[in-house]
Amino acid sequence: MIFDSHAHYDDSRFDGDLDDLFNRVFKEKGVCGAITCGTNLQSSKRAIAIAEKYDNIYASVGVYPEDIVDTVDLDALKALAVRKKVVAIGEIGLEYHYEGVDRAIQKREFERQTELANELSLPIIVHDREAHGDTVDILRRTKPRGVIHCFSGSVETMKEILKLGMYIGLGGAVTFKNARVPIEAAKAVPLDRLLLETDAPYMSPVPFRGKRCDSTMIKYVAEKIAEVRGVSSEEIINASERNAKVLFGIE
Repeated sequence: MIFDSHAHYDDSRFDGDLDDLFNRVFKEKGVCGAITCGTNLQSSKRAIAIAEKYDNIYASVGVYPEDIVDTVDLDALKALAVRKKVVAIGEIGLEYHYEGVDRAIQKREFERQTELANELSLPIIVHDREAHGDTVDILRRTKPRGVIHCFSGSVETMKEILKLGMYIGLGGAVTFKNARVPIEAAKAVPLDRLLLETDAPYMSPVPFRGKRCDSTMIKYVAEKIAEVRGVSSEEIINASERNAKVLFGIE
């Protein structure tokens, strides 16, 4: 069944229909679960509240690079991370496309949050945009478990990340018209290291570009990955579900 390893269901675009989405639509479309990811302390609290309300939803907590204000309050983050439905620290990492937060601060706080994850024996969910070298350097130093969300690097970078025991997250970008880089990753990633994701409500796959994304749309991501690998979409979906449950400790 479909397991979405990365979504943002605390986003206001889902206000009013989460009950129907999780309790009816997911069941009809074969979605067995999802992780809703925090991007700051308030977002993380909302993610936990959603996860604690719905059996098939889990939460991650963390401070996204663009949401960092000087220093992440690790004590506050730790208090959230120990809640029962929290399965990861994230979304954390490095954002070099936009020049909002000083890169030195981003790197420091990414490393501090990763060290907290190691302390708590939790995996991390990593945002890496145009920061592949620094991301790999920090992962080498800290040696966490986790996944690179919405992987956008080269196959060579992916191989370095795989050597560190990390997983590769792929989503709607593999269906885009000029998706050469994610397609190469989709072909090369070992099946036992692949996670499917949406980044809902963002990154809607073709044919839903411009519409609100949700976990049911992973079907189209799986179909594209299956096409380029020459296997069935069911094989991709089932492998991703197994991998996600292993990484995040979900039974």
